[in-house]
Amino acid sequence: MITEQDQQISEVVHKEKPRLRNFIRRRVADARDAEDILQDVFYELVQAYRAAETIEQAGAWLFRVARNKITDLFRKKRPGSIEEAALANEEGESLGWEEVFASGDGDPEDVLMQGTLAEELESALAELPEEQQRVFIGHEIEGRSFKEIAEETGVSINTLLSRKRYAVLHLRKRLQSAYEDFRK
Repeated sequence: MITEQDQQISEVVHKEKPRLRNFIRRRVADARDAEDILQDVFYELVQAYRAAETIEQAGAWLFRVARNKITDLFRKKRPGSIEEAALANEEGESLGWEEVFASGDGDPEDVLMQGTLAEELESALAELPEEQQRVFIGHEIEGRSFKEIAEETGVSINTLLSRKRYAVLHLRKRLQSAYEDFRK
């Protein structure tokens, strides 16, 4: 007999699995590693439900767990310390999530910095207008294309690009100061 809890888990998995798989595959080259991460994320979801944890936004929770699992994978495969780069390289290109949040050797200072930057990102995202927040999360965190977002929302791709640009400028400014504060 299927319990209500099992039904909730099943619905979340059915709804989020395609986007989550896409998100992971865009960041993890090896298909087996990506599938392992996907399964680990859903295992964590089941464990959280079984432990009676309250998960208000299951989708966001799943993507956060996936990011952490991806970071763990990179940590295992590419030992070394985090680069001393700012949040943008010399050409002004933004660093990828893995580069920003990767913690090379897992020493306490790197782990603290990773957690602090993640908290600052969440805080900075919360400061954005809802439209900018939605497009940034959809494109950068969930891995959706602008075309997909435009079709879903009915907003033009140019408007979405503009909204993301303003979001990135705000986030870059906020995270840059947090990063510099931490480096001191």
